[in-house]
Amino acid sequence: MTDKRLVLTTAGSRDEARRIADALVDRKLAACVNIVSGVESIYRWKGKTEEAEEWLLWIKTTADAFERVRDAIREMHSYELPECLCLAIENGSPEYLQWLEESVE
Repeated sequence: MTDKRLVLTTAGSRDEARRIADALVDRKLAACVNIVSGVESIYRWKGKTEEAEEWLLWIKTTADAFERVRDAIREMHSYELPECLCLAIENGSPEYLQWLEESVE
């Protein structure tokens, strides 16, 4: 197990996804953010089944930075309740994990 984390969130538009990704990298909260377009989401919200096209963000960060990433997502996001899931990265290429470590403050 490493101290590296993959944080997932979705955004309601490409512009919002880019704004969040740019801010996280600029603030050195994330080493990299991948934006995956064309995500079709079906979910329950306030007692109703909803559908939306969303953009999925894969945020590479560290355990120490997670709370700041979570707070930044909450601050910048248009959703009332933005998704924010943190997954532990168990292993990876040593060089990539080192680069990730050096890229996040």
